[in-house]
Amino acid sequence: MLDVVVMAAGKGTRMKSSRPKVLHRLAGRPLLRHVLDTVASLDTRRVVVVTGHGAEAVEQSPMPPALAAQLAFVRQEPQRGTGDAVRHALPQLAGDGVVLVLNGDVPLIAAPTLRALAAAARPDALALLTVVLDDPTGYGRIVRDASGAVQGIVEQKDASDAQRTIRETYTGVMAVPGARLAGWLARLSDDNAQGEFYLTDLVALAVADGVPVQAVATQDEVEVAGVNSPVQLAELERGFQRRQAHALLEAGVRLADPARFDLRGQLECGPDVEIDIGCIFEGRVSLGEGVRIGAHCVIADASIAAGTVIHPFSHIQGEAAGVQVGADARIGPFARLRPGARLGDEVHIGNFVEVKNSTLAAGAKANHLAYLGDATVGERVNFGAGSITANYDGVNKHRTTIGADASIGSNCVLVAPVVIGERATVAGGSTISREAPADQLTVARARQLSIERWKRPAKKASE
Repeated sequence: MLDVVVMAAGKGTRMKSSRPKVLHRLAGRPLLRHVLDTVASLDTRRVVVVTGHGAEAVEQSPMPPALAAQLAFVRQEPQRGTGDAVRHALPQLAGDGVVLVLNGDVPLIAAPTLRALAAAARPDALALLTVVLDDPTGYGRIVRDASGAVQGIVEQKDASDAQRTIRETYTGVMAVPGARLAGWLARLSDDNAQGEFYLTDLVALAVADGVPVQAVATQDEVEVAGVNSPVQLAELERGFQRRQAHALLEAGVRLADPARFDLRGQLECGPDVEIDIGCIFEGRVSLGEGVRIGAHCVIADASIAAGTVIHPFSHIQGEAAGVQVGADARIGPFARLRPGARLGDEVHIGNFVEVKNSTLAAGAKANHLAYLGDATVGERVNFGAGSITANYDGVNKHRTTIGADASIGSNCVLVAPVVIGERATVAGGSTISREAPADQLTVARARQLSIERWKRPAKKASE
């Protein structure tokens, strides 16, 4: 059986922030959530998160639903080192199987790596995840004897000059036989430069007890990179985004510049998708065959069908309701699609047009400067510039229904609830609060007057 302890108690002083370190975001998700999402893919019995600084905020942050029945929190107060953190988790553990110890600020650890580490920790073996670094400054060094067997881990502040030249480092991830864990933790000492209980001292205890220590190496520095400062967070963000961009390129997606691309969720792409610079994708986004995304678009929780073009600087914000765009549509530039927008094939949404909780049937067009909120729009409707559906009465939202082939002139206000019949024409500048019948012209505006002898007021000379 596999139990997991995630250490998330640190203050993160170098982050220079009041926010707990593990709640800082990488690719749109908190660092801790990345770790727990990976843990959720493992076959675990119990998952214990050790909190401390900002404990309430950490414990109330969204957690993976798949871990709901397994997840527990314990608080480490005061924080006296990594060994002390795991000691606080002991009452939540069964005392058998394998205990996998992770850090909440190492967000990109991969599930296959953790499975290999857990497998290496036989019922009576300790397993460490290590990596060789060109610059190991700040990391605990793996100390081996002449035969190459692991003898211990020495922390940077306690290392001798010779030990500091060692490039094989401890990643902060280990797998411990559960039956041994409590006894080893009880023997830890705080006689060190930090005055803390180091979890790394378990290695020396295992060696003293004749328990084999297995070093499982990873070649992927990004996978085991920790976050201790805004600089490290930014570097890891770029490393993660480069990895995602490379995977998309390998799958056939055309990215104008992989260095100017951000994926903060899940992106599925059909063949021949093109994505220009500066685009951000969040939540779950699906792009059909031949979709083209213009520069500097933000797209979240949306499904966009084949052949559609999203012109530059458009914002698609699906949230829980999602946004759906049909095939061969044209969106933007500077368009905004909000939650609940459902656009059919060949719909045109032009510059400075906003659509919210509305359905537009095939061929409908709102080409510029318009708002469609809580509306049902039929096929081939043309919605004029400057026109809006007035959907809110100050208390409730109401719906506007526009029949197929209707034409809405410029600068119209459709006061919901209201129905515009099929093939109806609404004259420009009209405010419509009653049904506009099918096949008729509806005009609702003041009659134009021209006053012959009217004079514009003039300023006095003294003014």
